[in-house]
Amino acid sequence: MLAAQRPKKTSKPANPTLSAEEAGDLRFIADLSRSLLLTVHPKKVASRVVEAICETGASGCVFAAELPNIGLIACSSDNSTSVDRRRFESWLSLLPPQVGYVEKRPEEFMLSGVSAKAEYVSPLRIEGEIRGAIVTAFADGTELTETRMRLLDAITQVAALSVNLSAHYESTINSSIDQARQEHRKFTEAVLDALPVSLYVVDRDYKIVTWNHHREIGEQGIPRDVAVGRDIFAVLAKYPEDRLKREFERAFNTGKIERIEQQTVDDDGGTRHWMVSKIPMRNAESGEITHVITVGEDITVRVDAMNAISRAEKLAAVGRLAAGVVHEINNPLATVAACAESLEQRVADGDFGYGPATDDLTEYLGLIKSETFRCKTITTGLLDFSRVRTGEREDMDVADVVRSAAKLISHQKRGSSIEISVDVHEPINKIRGDGGQIQQAVIALATNAIDAMPNGGKLGFYVRQDPRRVIIEVSDTGIGIPTEDLPRIFEPFFTTKEVGKGTGLGLAVCYGIVSEHSGRISVRSSPRKGTTFTISLPLQAPITNVQTISR
Repeated sequence: MLAAQRPKKTSKPANPTLSAEEAGDLRFIADLSRSLLLTVHPKKVASRVVEAICETGASGCVFAAELPNIGLIACSSDNSTSVDRRRFESWLSLLPPQVGYVEKRPEEFMLSGVSAKAEYVSPLRIEGEIRGAIVTAFADGTELTETRMRLLDAITQVAALSVNLSAHYESTINSSIDQARQEHRKFTEAVLDALPVSLYVVDRDYKIVTWNHHREIGEQGIPRDVAVGRDIFAVLAKYPEDRLKREFERAFNTGKIERIEQQTVDDDGGTRHWMVSKIPMRNAESGEITHVITVGEDITVRVDAMNAISRAEKLAAVGRLAAGVVHEINNPLATVAACAESLEQRVADGDFGYGPATDDLTEYLGLIKSETFRCKTITTGLLDFSRVRTGEREDMDVADVVRSAAKLISHQKRGSSIEISVDVHEPINKIRGDGGQIQQAVIALATNAIDAMPNGGKLGFYVRQDPRRVIIEVSDTGIGIPTEDLPRIFEPFFTTKEVGKGTGLGLAVCYGIVSEHSGRISVRSSPRKGTTFTISLPLQAPITNVQTISR
């Protein structure tokens, strides 16, 4: 193996002494490099390079480069000097030279607006490819010496390196900004989707630009992909277009927030209450209203609670009134009924003779007696409604209570062609309560259901349990309850039956019984389809044997 030999020492220096011009050029390149270190934008790099080249005595200069992710960067020495873009792009696309060259043919010059005898075209090599060029114009061709061209090539190399670094920096910054905007947009969408309200936004052309998650779910939900970008009237085709358009026009024209309470009926007949707000959105600079935000809040629970409070107050007032006056009414009613029966007996014994007048008297006495007993039925209902309930609270099997109620209803032979069914979804836990009162409430609901099916139908009892409640449903396929009557059905004396066929106290008594068991009663009804009453009783009801006056 041959050992490596050291080079022989010579007396000749490794680097010859630089001339004053070459030393000046090196200082020039060093100063330019230091200034470009602090320049982070590609266009500013181009501007600084053009300025430096013009300091060397050039009559004009243009820096032009096509950078990835940024586009064309062009900078000229003054406003009158420009590059012929068509010629530059043609030059760039047809395998441009890899090294700088001198162009003395005026018809091939790339610069315009400057008087020149020659141009020096120095290609910008960025990441291994020619991406542009620095074109320098000289008024006198003799100025293009070998030293000048080497200087321009060196400047071009420094410029290519600097513009490449600044382009990467700019691209990284833009990418970071885009990513931040994307994350902010996703976060904003997540916030809108997390809101417990339905929200959408339309522009001046009534096109949907935002549609949050809660507007996608539910029976009236519409997928976001289907809604965004479409006309609001086409998407919400179920709503009257004229009314909806007037609501948006008022928001656009007045700039005021408008709140509208609306009701919708589910497919199962349940009524839902909504508070819909139209909120104008203004442009931050011009102040012009550009969009309208629509927020829909489901206030069904709130409305039901307010109705329940109002209903409870009415029931309590009626209960107090009934407790005070019913006994006073029953005594004279009993006297009237006894007198009517006595007179009927005397007529039957012939004390008043016989004839047309006697027949009329018999009819009138029968009418007095029947109406008196009807009043007695009403006052009995009032007593039941207002009396102090002292029922014993004990463990009871709700399924057995419902089965017993269904059996009693079937034995009453009320209505014709009524098909009764009982469906118990086992297992059902026992709860604390008064089985007799719950049975009374179920029978009252079933009786109303049969009255709503004069031509026959199906009466269903359904018992099920969820983690917190035992649920009883009594459903029918009858005529249903008009939507406008639903808020009033639990009020005392409110009835939809014919005069003389109902007192309007049955549902009020049911409401009082369920409330005393810390439960809830609700109704779903569709006209001509049927009605379902739902009783919810808590598994661990806070019920004690304290005497309470029913509402």
